[in-house]
Amino acid sequence: MSLALDPAAQDLLFREARTANTFTDEPVTEGQIQAIYDLIKYAPTAFNQSPLRVVLVRSAEARERLVPHMAEGNRAKTATAPLVAILAADNEFHEELPALFPHFPQAKDVFFSERAAREQAAALNASLQAGYFILGIRAAGLAAGPMTGFDPAGVQKEFLDDDHTPLIIVNIGKPGEDASFPRGPRLAYDQVVTAV
Repeated sequence: MSLALDPAAQDLLFREARTANTFTDEPVTEGQIQAIYDLIKYAPTAFNQSPLRVVLVRSAEARERLVPHMAEGNRAKTATAPLVAILAADNEFHEELPALFPHFPQAKDVFFSERAAREQAAALNASLQAGYFILGIRAAGLAAGPMTGFDPAGVQKEFLDDDHTPLIIVNIGKPGEDASFPRGPRLAYDQVVTAV
């Protein structure tokens, strides 16, 4: 068809990939997560900003601190997933812009001197990066279980600081048996795309 990506890769990333609710007990290694980040860091953001911050919840003690902040329906799967990642937006991302956007280092002060502007940009661009992160998990042959059902203020207080806003929590691992619900319907092309 019209895509350059091999059909097997298309299936891995999109058509056959599913949100997982259960996982095997196979661990997710630091090497896998580093490979995922080293791939997705090249995906585009505005001003090449990089506001995504990832907190890997690996220890049993940290997991015990996280689970009570999850919505009730997300607690059991978060407690048993091989790895859980808190994806957050760094609202002080602009401090890195002179290095990340060197052809216009003044962008840091011209566009992001106000906290409200930084928070808006951080939320949008870290959310983009979170989507890339999920695709990176799939590219690694793993499954992601992204969740927004949690107490953001509680997670921020427990794991972050006032400069970092939690956006999404992702369970990561090899999918277990009956890991996914039946695929839901999707909108057709002509329901989404218009030309002007």
